[in-house]
Amino acid sequence: MKLLITGLSHHTAPVEVRERLAFEEKTLPEALNRLCHRPGMVEGMILSTCNRVEVAVTAEESSDPSPSVDQFLAEARSVEPAWVTPYLYHYNGSDAIRHMFRVASSLDSMIVGEPQILGQLKSAYLLAKEHGSVNGFLDLVMTRAFNVAKRVRTETEIGSSAVSVSYAAVELARDIFGSLSGKRVLLVGAGKMAESAARHLRRAGVSDILVTNRTRSRADGLAEEFRGRVLEYDEMTQALPDMDIVITSSGAPHYILTKEVMREVINRRRHRPMFLIDIAVPRNVEPSVNTLDGIFVYDIDDLDKVVKTNLAERVNVAEQAEEIITEEVERMMLRLKTREVTPTIVSLQEQLEQVRMSEIDRVRAKLGVLTPQQQEAIETLTRGIINKIAHAPITEMRRKANDPEGIQLVHTIRKLFRLGEG
Repeated sequence: MKLLITGLSHHTAPVEVRERLAFEEKTLPEALNRLCHRPGMVEGMILSTCNRVEVAVTAEESSDPSPSVDQFLAEARSVEPAWVTPYLYHYNGSDAIRHMFRVASSLDSMIVGEPQILGQLKSAYLLAKEHGSVNGFLDLVMTRAFNVAKRVRTETEIGSSAVSVSYAAVELARDIFGSLSGKRVLLVGAGKMAESAARHLRRAGVSDILVTNRTRSRADGLAEEFRGRVLEYDEMTQALPDMDIVITSSGAPHYILTKEVMREVINRRRHRPMFLIDIAVPRNVEPSVNTLDGIFVYDIDDLDKVVKTNLAERVNVAEQAEEIITEEVERMMLRLKTREVTPTIVSLQEQLEQVRMSEIDRVRAKLGVLTPQQQEAIETLTRGIINKIAHAPITEMRRKANDPEGIQLVHTIRKLFRLGEG
């Protein structure tokens, strides 16, 4: 059985190409059906995200699935093969297994360690499983890939540090307050950055989120999405003393939180700590606010430094993860070799036995009536010949079961003895 992964990603193709090749979710069942009905194909799975489109297939040993998968992609997305081919990569055998393990473990992602890809890969697998296009060899590889991803997350810290500005902001808040449970948060602005911050805050345990924005409808939408409350924009200053964390991402062209305003706020809070995260450009918080006791201010540059430091740390951690991947690929290849050797040995023995019985039947009429002793002698003689013929290939397959050339030897023996697929 051959394993092939064909695809493109942010490593090989610009976003306009990835957009053209991406599959809409509703089209995937029909695409899987067409893929698996192509000549020689046994199993198939399609992973389509904003950063990658990959087709994983298993195919009959006698076929080369690569051209067929390339053609499938071009036809499915209505593009010329010559246009898409330069962006495609192909991984076979152990390289395909390594690639799948790396993708599942987020080592091939645009942001190393991001967790979303594992969920996307599981969704692609479950859809293929549901439609019967994954049911054997590929199923085995995918199941192992999920276990490898879990091991990487458990044994390394690849996903522990913040690598987005909004996530870094929430992590800094956690450093200052410890637990964020019970803390009150005010989001000033309702754009993408505020939305991302709100998502991370909810995950961190914040239970009370207030949203204020000059445009009330946008504040309503964000508050509804994250089960928060809307604060009228002109009531913001009066509400500030009750807030523990304020995240500003307003498009205002001037400072909306000045040193004078915040001095009054911290006095009313009786100098209980307050955390201001200014992710707006231009800034919403006057820089001199940071000189007030009890108020901690971080702007976009401060957060960017945290992100860059954490990204560098993830690169170091990724080296540990790569060692785990190498170990797991070797373990998987060994398992596959053992999986192929045993059925091949059984098939060889069965085929040679069929040849032996066929030849005995062919000459039985010429031999006339045989005594029991003569029949036993023929059985012993022919079995001995068959065992001698089978001894060398069986011994060699068992000896090389742990050798990198073991699978190739199995394929050669199957071809020589015409054992077909097993």
